[in-house]
Amino acid sequence: MTTSSAATQAIPEFVTGHKKLLIGGEWVDAASGRRIDVVNPATGKTLGTIAQGDATDIDRAVKAARRAFEGEWSRWTPHQRRKLLLKVHDVVLDHFDELALIETLDMGAPLARTRNLAEWTSQVLQFFASQCDSAGVATPQNSLPGNFLTLKHQAPVGVVGGIIPWNGPLIGLWWIFGPALATGCTAVLKPAEDASLSVLRVSELLTEAGVPDGVVNVVTGYGAEAGQALAEHEDVDRVAFTGSVGTARAIVKASAGNLKRLQLELGGKSPDIVFADADLDKAVPGAAMGVYTNSGQVCVAGTRILVQRSVHDEFVERMREFTKTIRVGDGLDPDTQLGPLVSERQLERVMHYIGVGGDEARLAGGGSRLGGDLAGGYFVEPTIFAGATNDMTIAQEEIFGPVASVIPFDDMDDALRIANDTPYGLAGGVWTRDLSTAHKVSRGITAGTIWVNCYGVLDPAVGFGGTKMSGYGWKGAKEHVDSFLYPKAVYINLD
Repeated sequence: MTTSSAATQAIPEFVTGHKKLLIGGEWVDAASGRRIDVVNPATGKTLGTIAQGDATDIDRAVKAARRAFEGEWSRWTPHQRRKLLLKVHDVVLDHFDELALIETLDMGAPLARTRNLAEWTSQVLQFFASQCDSAGVATPQNSLPGNFLTLKHQAPVGVVGGIIPWNGPLIGLWWIFGPALATGCTAVLKPAEDASLSVLRVSELLTEAGVPDGVVNVVTGYGAEAGQALAEHEDVDRVAFTGSVGTARAIVKASAGNLKRLQLELGGKSPDIVFADADLDKAVPGAAMGVYTNSGQVCVAGTRILVQRSVHDEFVERMREFTKTIRVGDGLDPDTQLGPLVSERQLERVMHYIGVGGDEARLAGGGSRLGGDLAGGYFVEPTIFAGATNDMTIAQEEIFGPVASVIPFDDMDDALRIANDTPYGLAGGVWTRDLSTAHKVSRGITAGTIWVNCYGVLDPAVGFGGTKMSGYGWKGAKEHVDSFLYPKAVYINLD
């Protein structure tokens, strides 16, 4: 494994200094005046500060969102909203190099990754623009006596609260803002305190594109303060949350006050199953990057690699050799493939699990924090534990770092038993040359998204979601848009 050092990059002016909250179209400081340091995870150095919002600021933002929802925004036609989303598309894409650089500085993902998000962003914005007519009207037949006309249509639910994690805010924000703009809802977004800058810059661009005041609002801060207040607020109609199971449980309880609608995308411990007949030239790098992409900080990461016993040792050796070719370093270097973990806290968590794994299984590669030129950042080697069993801690608990547990299996039934022996159900993968095996295993894995001879690709028009402890609700596709609407029936007496 080689490391890279940062190339010279001009830090955008937006990144430095202090960033405020967006409430009702105005940039304001937190009511308390408190601030949170913004730290570059590649260096451990402070870049600037963001406002530390709390319940008072959430209340201000929700009231602004409610005023906007009930005001002129409610009279915008689907065509006007579609034009707005297409304008947002153009403005955001025009500034995407800047946004990619901000994302890299704030949460560490390599420029090679963040720049590649431009095409996905274009797709997701064009998709939501195409959905502005979703709240259509149907005229179902009825069996009532007399002469009644029945109409059925969908209306925007109102104020939507969004709470997104730090592992990809430049993606996560569109699951809130996109459908809100498409359906006529308004939004209050609470990004993660570890990575808020790209959300704030996008919000500036939304204002520039013509999004009316109060339609989108952003309150930065800690989950226990701002996030909890958003989940509890009596005037929020829906909450969409991506994050941990523990936080989700708190949100479910907090939502009970006014019976908010919820969408929860939670963790995963996804199985990626490699059969003996698989093309290992594809399966090894494919399964490896199914774990290591974004330094393992991906909810759908295939961190349990199940390998048929007859090829287990060969697979592990090939994977070990492959990890040596991965360039780990500062994301500002365009050759970097894996950047740092997002924070010192996350680094400590991952190193703890690596220590546990060393007591449970055989460390076959990696396992160390990187030093030298990278010592100031939060860098961890891509790590492989071989010969693991599914009852081990490293196979049951989500690590959210570049750590793979390779688990041998005997046959298809054994693979499916192990794959489904987890509280999670977010994703899974299958590597095989046999079409029958691919069909049987993809049907047999209890998870919302399955990949065959690939891993991690997502189309926003198709969407994804989880089951079991990985949450409920669907991101992307028409189902996502419909969840921002509620059905309404109208009975008209024609006599």
